[in-house]
Amino acid sequence: MTADRRVAFTTLGCKVNQYDSEAMAELFRKAGYDVVGFDRVAEVYVINTCTVTGRGAAKSRQLIRQAVQRNPAAAVMVAGCYPQTAAGEVLAIPGVSVAIGTADRHRVVELAEEARARLEAAGGGEDPRPVNAVGDVMAAREFEETPVEAFSGRTRAAVKVQEGCDYRCTYCIVPFARGPVRSRPAAEVITEVRRLVEAGFKEIVLTGIHLGSYGLDRPRAGGGRAQAGAVLVELIRQVLTVPGLWRLRLSSLEPAHANPDLIALLASEPKLCRHLHLSLQSGSPAILRRMGRHYTADEYRRTVQALRARVPLLGLSTDVMVGFPGETEEHFRESLTFVREMAFSRLHVFPFSPRPGTPAASYPDQVPRAVKEYRSRRMIELGRELALEYHRRWIGRAVEVLVEGRAGEGLEAPAQDAAPVWQGHNDTYVRVTFRAAGNLENRVATVLARGADEAGIRGELRE
Repeated sequence: MTADRRVAFTTLGCKVNQYDSEAMAELFRKAGYDVVGFDRVAEVYVINTCTVTGRGAAKSRQLIRQAVQRNPAAAVMVAGCYPQTAAGEVLAIPGVSVAIGTADRHRVVELAEEARARLEAAGGGEDPRPVNAVGDVMAAREFEETPVEAFSGRTRAAVKVQEGCDYRCTYCIVPFARGPVRSRPAAEVITEVRRLVEAGFKEIVLTGIHLGSYGLDRPRAGGGRAQAGAVLVELIRQVLTVPGLWRLRLSSLEPAHANPDLIALLASEPKLCRHLHLSLQSGSPAILRRMGRHYTADEYRRTVQALRARVPLLGLSTDVMVGFPGETEEHFRESLTFVREMAFSRLHVFPFSPRPGTPAASYPDQVPRAVKEYRSRRMIELGRELALEYHRRWIGRAVEVLVEGRAGEGLEAPAQDAAPVWQGHNDTYVRVTFRAAGNLENRVATVLARGADEAGIRGELRE
């Protein structure tokens, strides 16, 4: 086998996928590989895929082809939800060496070495015997430990605490891609948080496929089943005691998981970020029922009202699907009205995409593509309006910003002697930009907000 040992990663999809990629990259580093950019020539490429939407699967295929073109002799490994749900389809793509899915990621280096040996024996080119290493994730019952000791960024680190989903929403393929709920032992979570904080990370993000289900798969003292979100609150309280932790953030939750105990923590604990991503999907009661969601629009409204009563400046983001089968113009207007009423700080909008094997894929009243695209544009525009309204609420306020680095594109060119523009986020997940001399990366800055647009707020550094 050649001495060159370079591996390149690219990741699509959610924060859990990003965590999984970091974990696999760490395994390669420990095996003596250099982790390089995906645009570089490497001996191994890992494409960690998403298949929540048809667009995600198409993008995954595009990235696979890019890797094969960049180095036809490389071992191309396809991981994540796409191969987990369509391994044969993935392995049929020319140049793919391994499909690995969402389990057994601890084997990624071993599988890469085997693939490289096959390719070398065959004289390079397409792998003569691509391997299907996709396991039966539906049979998984234990959380797979793939701890991460370092992240590519320097300010914020994710900690995966939970895997899988037991819900069966009619449009969603995730339960089949990720399997049943499995929770990470709290002791392992705390150990990883301590290690990351000691390594210099100021903000930790707790993430999972269905975060609020954390602990529901584990037996409770005295028997019985815990309520959704209750065990997560217990874990949050433990994480908040880790010495040196400056900020703790939560990834996506279901509305029912924002229980009174969590709301009380958000209102009283300064380390816990005043931002929640509460999944909505639709503001139409009829469409929510047809989606098989586990809440009504009224229940969602009451949750948001309870949150804002205790946390008035709460940052509230959500996902909104448009064009679900059977969605009429009236249903869509209901959704628009509800989204405006909730005054979200950020929207993630996407059109319904039929996923093979889900009930909604076979519903007869599919919405035409042109209608879905039109509704997406209208909802996205509303999202921009709401973001601007929320950001304007911060003008004149001093905000604490975890500085992530220099601001990127889209800003006016500075004068030759002007201080650089820095960017970061406040605890409600608003992007903040400001000018300052010196190196402020991974430092906490107090910024007075002076202006706002739909992307965030602009301010000046307070000494």
